[in-house]
Amino acid sequence: MQVVIHAGAHMTDEDRLIKCLAANRDLLAERGTHVPSVTRYRKLLRDMLHAAANTGLSPDARGVAHDAIVEDDTADRLILSNHGFFGTPRMAASGGVLYSAADARMAAFHQIFAGDQIELCLAIRNPASFLPAMFNEAPQTSMADYLNGVAPTVIRWSELIARLRQAFPDMPITVWCNEDTPLIWGQVVREIAGLDPNTEFEGEFSLLFEIMSKPGRSRFRTYMSDHPGMTEAQKRRVIVAFLDKFAEETAIEEELDVPGWTEEMINRLTDLYDEDIYEIERIPGINLISP
Repeated sequence: MQVVIHAGAHMTDEDRLIKCLAANRDLLAERGTHVPSVTRYRKLLRDMLHAAANTGLSPDARGVAHDAIVEDDTADRLILSNHGFFGTPRMAASGGVLYSAADARMAAFHQIFAGDQIELCLAIRNPASFLPAMFNEAPQTSMADYLNGVAPTVIRWSELIARLRQAFPDMPITVWCNEDTPLIWGQVVREIAGLDPNTEFEGEFSLLFEIMSKPGRSRFRTYMSDHPGMTEAQKRRVIVAFLDKFAEETAIEEELDVPGWTEEMINRLTDLYDEDIYEIERIPGINLISP
């Protein structure tokens, strides 16, 4: 069985992905993809991950997980999603390293689903906004304490991806930028779900509509209805054109307020993030979904 692990990151899609997949559960089941309710596995897998780190997993871990999670024995693809798979917000950037427990957690997943083909899917986010979001959820009272004195400019998603690639050289890894999600949502969902590129599904443009005005949404629906059968590239060009005219600026803008962070710091982190994406592209075997 193929087991897809969608591990967030924190504060990216905020469960929109798993909700979209759940809304298309019947469509996916017809194609051999099983999307169980999160209540069937999030607590169970959290407990199993903790056990793997502390006392070790029992020999029948796969059987326990399979019996509790899988409702459709005919499925050949299982999708599991939790932004906490790699740890809590407190652990997300501790010591200046993103998700330091990620490789150990993935090793545990390979034990839990021994014999299955595991795939990892991960959305990343500009550290200029990701770090403040994580800090707001952590107990520390200053960003310096949260990062354990490490400068935010050394934070790299590519370090995390390279670490996982080295630990699991044969594991498929799919990555995308949260900032691009409204443009690439259809491809993200299709690739995770194992759908054909031309398969329509409910909620394909749901993220786009969150940042588009009501008149824009109406015109976009009409345009798409009048132009069926477009490729992903064609859809993206249409999306960009509509956003250029109908984007809700208040939905796109993000306020960043970190004591001691200047506009220059935020711009610097953004530039480093752009460079880091190119580094991720160079890591062998990484499927980077981009506009």
